[in-house]
Amino acid sequence: MCCYDLHSHSTASDGTLDPAGLVEKAHSAGVDVLALTDHDTLDGLAEAAQAVSELDLSLIPGVEISVTWQAMTIHVLGLNVDPLNQALSDGLQELQKVRDWRAGEISRKLANKGIPGALEGADRFRKGKILSRTHFAYFLVEAGYAASVRDVFKRFLVKGKPGYVHNEWVSMQRALGWIRQAGGLPVIAHPARYRLTRSKLKRLVGEFREAGGVGLEVVSGSHSRDETLHMGAVCREHRLFASCGSDYHGPEKPWVELGRLRRLPDACIPIWEAESWPPGLAV
Repeated sequence: MCCYDLHSHSTASDGTLDPAGLVEKAHSAGVDVLALTDHDTLDGLAEAAQAVSELDLSLIPGVEISVTWQAMTIHVLGLNVDPLNQALSDGLQELQKVRDWRAGEISRKLANKGIPGALEGADRFRKGKILSRTHFAYFLVEAGYAASVRDVFKRFLVKGKPGYVHNEWVSMQRALGWIRQAGGLPVIAHPARYRLTRSKLKRLVGEFREAGGVGLEVVSGSHSRDETLHMGAVCREHRLFASCGSDYHGPEKPWVELGRLRRLPDACIPIWEAESWPPGLAV
């Protein structure tokens, strides 16, 4: 049976393996179909595609787009997108500008709390264009302000903490428009992570469907067994395709491994059975 992992990250965003290393790791882990879905960038796809050409593994070009919905950040995967699509590329350039502004604001706020040089420190950990909160976390750990990346987020980078910055990403409608114009399949990433009430989750999924969304990440590296079963039920109720992905960022988080995923719950229709899924990759 084919092993799918449709959510992963490389150094093009906030992963710690370069795209070629990620592909090799996935192959060693027994993954047959891998989607590279870096945050708000397509920059790692060319290198990943080159690495895949030498391995018995299929690559799905993807992206994870940051969306603002009801003052919350929601992540939407675009699976099987055309990396050369202009609308998608232009949209991601907009998000790059938002990220650059946010990075400057995080650094300014930390400096006001007695932590200078955060922007330069975070930038040393960046391998691609994307400068993320994770890079700031690496700097703060290295500088001795926190014991771990998880500790940084709790103490510095979430709402109400010294380095928190509120920003507006892109609307659900625009993000899904970019994905659909690029021929991709829009999927809500790790829905249980948002800790939504049942009624709010229903509203999110309803608006997502109305905007052209087709899938829900039912199986995720951050979902418990009960959350997986619940999201499977949501998927069936709203007639969405079910996706699965580890959300792998690198070996520093050994509890999240490429390809080590639960089975999709019964009666869920896998995203790889969608009509626009690449022929030959639905096994």
